[in-house]
Amino acid sequence: SRLRRGCAGDTVRQCAEIIKKINMAHIVLYYHIVWRTKKSVWSITEEYEKELYGYIFGYCKNKGCKLIRINGMPDHIHILVSIRPDISVSQFVQVLKTESSKWLKAESAKFPNFAGWGNGYAAFTYSEADVSTVKQYIINQKTHHKSTSFRSEYEKMLYDWGLNPVDDMFFSD
Repeated sequence: SRLRRGCAGDTVRQCAEIIKKINMAHIVLYYHIVWRTKKSVWSITEEYEKELYGYIFGYCKNKGCKLIRINGMPDHIHILVSIRPDISVSQFVQVLKTESSKWLKAESAKFPNFAGWGNGYAAFTYSEADVSTVKQYIINQKTHHKSTSFRSEYEKMLYDWGLNPVDDMFFSD
């Protein structure tokens, strides 16, 4: 039957419908997602960053996803989030960046240097056992960046995952 063969050959939408029909006991997907401001301009003001984080929390909640931790710097954001299995990471991030960009531009008095988000994002998966470590890493962003640039941090993340930063287009805008 279609349920037994899974999602092979189906579109993402068809696959999501199949997943809804399958009686799954438990699925938890943890992602550490990082994205930056356009051209890495420092535009997320510390005075108002909590309002932006609140907006992102609301977005996650409205999508039925669980924002575990958020923090960042004036030029980038880190989140640890559990995304529902019927939402792709790319879809989640694309809409989050689009909607939060609109919100930031509407709040331009508080974020006057914000011109948009940079191209792309990075997403790394983690197990339940890693959640507390990633959460602490995100909490420590302000301290961490007193001695490490965002580019160095990002390149280290890529190396840690066996990826080559030379081929990466994250800073291409």
